[in-house]
Amino acid sequence: MRPRLIKELSVQIFKDFYWLKEELQAFCRENGISASGSKLEISDRVEEFLRTGEIKKPIRTSNKNSKAETKEELSLATVITENHRCGQHVRAFFKTVIPGFHFSTHIQNYLKQNVGKTYCDVVQEWYEEEERKKDPAYKKNIAPQFEYNQFIRDFFADPTNQGKGREDAIEAWNKIKQLPGSNKYQPKQ
Repeated sequence: MRPRLIKELSVQIFKDFYWLKEELQAFCRENGISASGSKLEISDRVEEFLRTGEIKKPIRTSNKNSKAETKEELSLATVITENHRCGQHVRAFFKTVIPGFHFSTHIQNYLKQNVGKTYCDVVQEWYEEEERKKDPAYKKNIAPQFEYNQFIRDFFADPTNQGKGREDAIEAWNKIKQLPGSNKYQPKQ
């Protein structure tokens, strides 16, 4: 049986179960912990609180350059900087160059990992990713915080589930997330 997320919960029990981001945020608000950030960041703060009783402050990045950056004229020669932001100004620029552009996880990661390259390189990477998506064997990487998505993908990849529907996958997910331990899909043997 899945326990309630309360401040008396042991760290090990906390780590053994799956928690929705909303549950983590509610716990944070109840205990004066910042509820902002990604699920992984919030989970890290909750774990620290359960371990030590101390409230870990979120790491804030400086926005000093963000105003100057949004006023800068963007072009294909714009260089990706360390403090690059995927804001509306940048999105609007890419939409003028790439019809149907949106910030995919792949493009956001590309921008983070390619400081010094230009927006021209980003455009090329966008089109290369679009080509890769046309391959039937193509699978997007699923980030670790999206356990549900990974479970559903693995459920349908299991040949023993051939012919089963989304409802079956969700039912299996709902069962496993209530149990302690890993939330990874395990094929039946």
